[in-house]
Amino acid sequence: MTQRILIVDDVHELVHGLSSYFRQAGFETQAAYDGQSALELAQRIQPDLIVLDLMLPKIDGMEVCRQIRRSSNVPIIMLTARLEETDKLIGLELGADDYVTKPFSPREVVARARAVLRRTNGEQDTAHVIHKGAVVLDQTRYTVSVDEQPIEVTPTEFSLLLALMRNAGRPLSRSQLLDAAQGDAYEGYERTIDAHIKNLRRKIETDPTNPQYILTVFGIGYKFCDA
Repeated sequence: MTQRILIVDDVHELVHGLSSYFRQAGFETQAAYDGQSALELAQRIQPDLIVLDLMLPKIDGMEVCRQIRRSSNVPIIMLTARLEETDKLIGLELGADDYVTKPFSPREVVARARAVLRRTNGEQDTAHVIHKGAVVLDQTRYTVSVDEQPIEVTPTEFSLLLALMRNAGRPLSRSQLLDAAQGDAYEGYERTIDAHIKNLRRKIETDPTNPQYILTVFGIGYKFCDA
């Protein structure tokens, strides 16, 4: 089945250019040019991935991401012309899976989209279910639960949690976690991992400020408790 990409940006030329590259890569595309239209279209067409600009008319990209995350875990790649690290981290904390800073190559955006979709739909290894304390990660069903209660996670959060749980008790650096979440070819910055870890703690920890499962290893990165 052809995968559908929703591209949201108020610059029509940029949307048309990206759409062309995605179609050449074998995807179906839909476009929206403001935040309100993006929300309505996302609900109606249920895309496989959303490419979402940060600065939009009517409703900005941050709010669009926030509202989509209330009901959907569709992968989201944010486009931003802002260079401030804070803006990027806020987007990731709201549930975006990745970001691309303008100006960018359309090929890069398509490659990032493929990577996110591979993480969402990729083959899993033979250890389907990982149990650590009250946390259960099922690779076949692509689910996470805590105390038998389902937890909604994004594709990037799932990949990070999988890497941590596979290596329970072993500290992983931010660089190692970045590779696990985004792939070896990804050129990002390691502090994005902190935003995703903050989201995961909020979802799986009883008290995110005093985590039991995802522990900080100062000077290294993070580890999943193996007790």
